[in-house]
Parts: sequence; structure tokens; C-alpha cells
Amino acid sequence: MTGILLDTHVFVWALADVKRVPEAAWRVLRDPAQPLFISVASAWELAIKSARGKITLPGGVQTFVAEGCRRTGVIMLGIDLAHAAEFARLPFHHRDPFDRMLVAQARVEDLALLSYDGALDAYDVGRACR
Repeated sequence: MTGILLDTHVFVWALADVKRVPEAAWRVLRDPAQPLFISVASAWELAIKSARGKITLPGGVQTFVAEGCRRTGVIMLGIDLAHAAEFARLPFHHRDPFDRMLVAQARVEDLALLSYDGALDAYDVGRACR
């Protein structure tokens, strides 16, 4: 694996609700040998949840994500055609399009996925911890 792709909830927990982050995840997040990534799909997911009033982010989505990446060194991963093609090939073990995109990106980019969503266990994707 060449790095770790953070699921949306892990990114939010690490920045705004640190008590929810399990110790195993903190070990992964603090490992300087592993670059950390967040998908633009996660920013999109947060924007939708924010617009629906399901989450309130300090400074709004753009500020929260940009400042969070800056403070932590997390790298924003865009979505490209290879990710979309892999997304299309995935079986529908999980209906959430954002989580399915994270699986596709992790597979294409050879990243381990850091998520506590058990539904992702059905996919052939490297996991940083569960």
C-alpha cells in the first residue's frame, strides 16, 4: 500500500470528535511513513449532509476540509476516469455512492481504506484497520 484513504467519518472524527477515534486508527493516522488522503467525494458528501442540516462544520464545508487538510497534512484526492470505471465495476454490496467511490479510489490508487463501516468488508480492498 502506498498510503491511507480516510473514510469521511474518520476525517470528521479526527478533526472534530477525537474521542470517537479508536486507538488503532490513531496509530495509523500518526504513522509518518504513510501518506494520508481524503477524497473529494468526502467533501461532496459533507456538503450534502451540511446542506440537509445533518452535520454542522466549523466555518462551513470548504473551510473545514481545507483547514483540516492543511493542519494535518492530509492530501486531497480528486476523482478521475479510472476511478469512475472502477466504480462501475464494483458489485452493489454497499448502496452508498460515496463509500463505493472510496473503495474504487483505494483500489485504483493502491491505498488502504481507513473506515469503520462494516459494509465495506464485502469488497476486495485493503483496510488500514477496522
